[in-house]
Amino acid sequence: MPQLLPYLAQYKLNVKNEILAGLTTALALVPEVVAFALLAHISPLVGIGSAFIICLITSVFGGRPGMISGAAGSVAVVIVSLVVQHGPDYLFAAVVLMGLLQVAIGLLRLGKFIRLVPQPVVYGFVNGLAVIIFMAQLEQFKVRDAAGTEQWLTGEPLLLMLGLVALTMAIVYFLPKLTKAVPASLVAIIVVSALVILGGLDTKSVGDIASIAGGLPTFHVPQVPLAWHTLVIVFPYALIMALVGLTESLLTLTVVDEMTDTRGRGNQDCVAQGLANITSGFFGGMGGCAMIGQTMVNLESRGRGRLSGLVAAVALALFVVVGSSLIERLPLAALVGVMFMVVIGTFEWASLRILRRMPRADVLVMLVVTLVTAISQNLALAVLLGVVISALVFAWENAKRIRARKYLDEAGVRHYEIYGPLFFGSVQAFSEKFDTAGDPQQIVIDFQESRVADMSAIEALHKLTERYHRLGKTVHLRHLSPDCRRLLANADSIIEVNVLEDPLYTVAGANQMY
Repeated sequence: MPQLLPYLAQYKLNVKNEILAGLTTALALVPEVVAFALLAHISPLVGIGSAFIICLITSVFGGRPGMISGAAGSVAVVIVSLVVQHGPDYLFAAVVLMGLLQVAIGLLRLGKFIRLVPQPVVYGFVNGLAVIIFMAQLEQFKVRDAAGTEQWLTGEPLLLMLGLVALTMAIVYFLPKLTKAVPASLVAIIVVSALVILGGLDTKSVGDIASIAGGLPTFHVPQVPLAWHTLVIVFPYALIMALVGLTESLLTLTVVDEMTDTRGRGNQDCVAQGLANITSGFFGGMGGCAMIGQTMVNLESRGRGRLSGLVAAVALALFVVVGSSLIERLPLAALVGVMFMVVIGTFEWASLRILRRMPRADVLVMLVVTLVTAISQNLALAVLLGVVISALVFAWENAKRIRARKYLDEAGVRHYEIYGPLFFGSVQAFSEKFDTAGDPQQIVIDFQESRVADMSAIEALHKLTERYHRLGKTVHLRHLSPDCRRLLANADSIIEVNVLEDPLYTVAGANQMY
């Protein structure tokens, strides 16, 4: 029994950390979710209800403990036109279809393709999101006048807001140096809120954005016609939301993996995100995905397990049902200060330190992804653009690596030893290596240090052998790997060449040399 006490004490400590982290994260979720709901032209209660459902389900079934999901701004941007043109019920139907697509992607194990995202794209994604989070907080420094026009705070209200934000950031920064018994972000929110409420300070609060009083979401089948026309309307939105949501979720999962030195399960998280969105759609909610800002709040508050996400979801529900009057009095300055610290922690400062040592192409990719993410807030587009640019740069660099060493043997046969991959990017340089008019009757092309990669390579071989054939010369291919042989065999209607076996090498030996 005495031996179990240290383990029980550690377990209690972890439970305490998880609960406090969950409460802190829930407080940070409220203004963000309300703002995203208003952006999408739907009720703030719909946004909070969606966040409750999505956070709850992904915390239980997700592939990355510690990651917080909710009604995200990246999805809200996509659905604005759908809500304006067709109404919220079409949104709910699109969210259900979005979830079905995400479940299918997870079951087909397509989440592994996130591995194709290069590191500069991840840097750009994270930095772009940090900029988005920062810009979103600036909205809290605006106020509506009697005519309903938004204006920046000035004078004493601005100074008070800045002072409270600075106090919050100072507490978050310095408290961990004194004690780590409680999350610094939670302490900062409580201290600043007490100062504002008890001191009667006149500053913006959560209630100034919108009221969050209400009840939990109820089951609601989207009231849309079950017709082909409905599918035509909602499918494009559902597909974009599914891809944007999974892109942000899987890249957030990658970032959390690096921070915690653990490994999440991408495909499992795709399924969990899908189930969460299906449920949200049937309960009259908007779509969502992982939220990197709130995830960072959770991690910085030492929330590492599923319990912190569960606590955050339950806390959101309690805020709406019984605690709305208190939550609406929380000063926005405290929440803005916490999110500013999240911005500092989210931005990949290491990417700036190594900027001069990075290849120019990688710097370009990182900057493009950062700018596209920050300006368009279309994460899927930004990541796709970064991957495409990286792929084109990779293809260009490999295209320049094609080489050919040529010599004439004692029998008068011309040998070309090819080095580097033969693919669509290198076929032109490959074709220029050969002297069809000056070569003898027998030509051997040796692929021991090369590989025939695609149909463009086969077509290049086809054109080359045709040129030799018109001159009455014969081409032999040597040391083709088994996959290259299969590729040529499948294309036998396009190209006909002799595959020459070197008697000095067995098939196994050729494989080893390749």
